[in-house]
Amino acid sequence: MQTLVDHHGRSFPYLRLSLTEACNYRCAYCLPDGYQANGRPVFLVLEEIRRLVRGFAALGMSKIRLTGGEPSLRKDLPAIIAAVAAVPGIRRIALTTNGCRLPRLVRGWREAGLTALNVSLDSLDAARYLDITGHDRFAEVTEGIEQALALGFEAVKINAVLLRGRNDDELPAWLDYLRGRDVALRFIELMQTGENREFFERHHLRAEGLQRQLLADGWVLRPRAADAGPALEYAHPDYRGRIGVIAPYARDFCAGCNRLRVTARGDLRLCLFGNFGVSLRPLLQSDDDHDALVAHIATQLGLKAAGHGLHQGLTGITPHLASIGG
Repeated sequence: MQTLVDHHGRSFPYLRLSLTEACNYRCAYCLPDGYQANGRPVFLVLEEIRRLVRGFAALGMSKIRLTGGEPSLRKDLPAIIAAVAAVPGIRRIALTTNGCRLPRLVRGWREAGLTALNVSLDSLDAARYLDITGHDRFAEVTEGIEQALALGFEAVKINAVLLRGRNDDELPAWLDYLRGRDVALRFIELMQTGENREFFERHHLRAEGLQRQLLADGWVLRPRAADAGPALEYAHPDYRGRIGVIAPYARDFCAGCNRLRVTARGDLRLCLFGNFGVSLRPLLQSDDDHDALVAHIATQLGLKAAGHGLHQGLTGITPHLASIGG
């Protein structure tokens, strides 16, 4: 089996695959005015997804994360999960969701083959949650997380975007939450995108302060698995849960990059904040194009840059995170 390695010595066992650009939330940092369809969306269909994943698996990809937008808006999500799970070489299938449909659907996803789950929950306060997301769905999301914890997933994680003045005082509440739950909390440093500059300047909070506080309070940095996401994860003997920190503005953040992205329309993105995409869709129309697809993906990796340009305010062609899957 081939493996994906770029010119900077980084290997890539991890693909983030967006299933849709649509989202039913209005998060202040992403889509404050809600999702606006750009014409008739034509997102990858099931057979295209199967061929795409098969191509990446041939290059050593073993972990697939299904993202959006909001992937649970796809009515064929269970079939997609099952198709991905059937591809030889794929060992982990994760899903990132806003969680509002978890109580009704999470068991079906698990039965289809989903192995890990990430749920966005930017506050443990229902009123704040409503203010940040634009939706009064706190009860459904937290109920769904409890259901997921009982279904035997390899991992259940919670994503919370750090927002100055909006949720940056909630660490004590999160510690209470983590004390008895086998869940990993991910604090994500707010990232600037093409459309959120004003919000970013008001609410960006560097993650280093949180990391220093965790270390001072006895949390210990855990080793990072080869196919893990970008979080640095900390553990504490007094808590069942763990805390991860994703700090894209930290020095050398991109040195540990191990993931590629494909948009819901089939464009390969070498970086979340890159300046171009490469359409793979023409090579997803027939099983006969498998070898050409594999060769095309491997060739494109030579164009991957050493790092992003966020420190210079360069956000590439990403208008908001829903457009590419975060």
